[in-house]
Amino acid sequence: MTRARLAALAGLVSAAACGRDDDGSFRLSTNVPAAPTSEADQPPVAINPVSPVDYPVPLLEQGIEGRVLLRLYADSMGRLEPDSTRVAESSGYPALDSAATSGAAALRFAPARRGGRPVAGAFLQPILFRSPRSQSAP
Repeated sequence: MTRARLAALAGLVSAAACGRDDDGSFRLSTNVPAAPTSEADQPPVAINPVSPVDYPVPLLEQGIEGRVLLRLYADSMGRLEPDSTRVAESSGYPALDSAATSGAAALRFAPARRGGRPVAGAFLQPILFRSPRSQSAP
């Protein structure tokens, strides 16, 4: 696994943005209330074992970090709709924004649930680009 992919993976699963469930899946930010109205309401959950998002090597080497907030739309099976990916908030670096949108196509999700049933809908997914050097700093 490349250093750039590892760094992007660290950003995708960063506790500051997504958190991690006991089963290893990633909890996503969504456009529903932070506290579900019942235990049967859940946002989509990323299920990729490895992040498909590559950290642009020139920016990684310069220590440039950022956060891209993507707006995605998944159907009731958790599949992303083609061409639904949009940048909701830019990192300020076009290369990071581009890497996030390009990698998003390979993200896989367990579907959102409302009332215990799978549902389709739009949601927000943060992608964090953090240098391994800054993560190891005390």
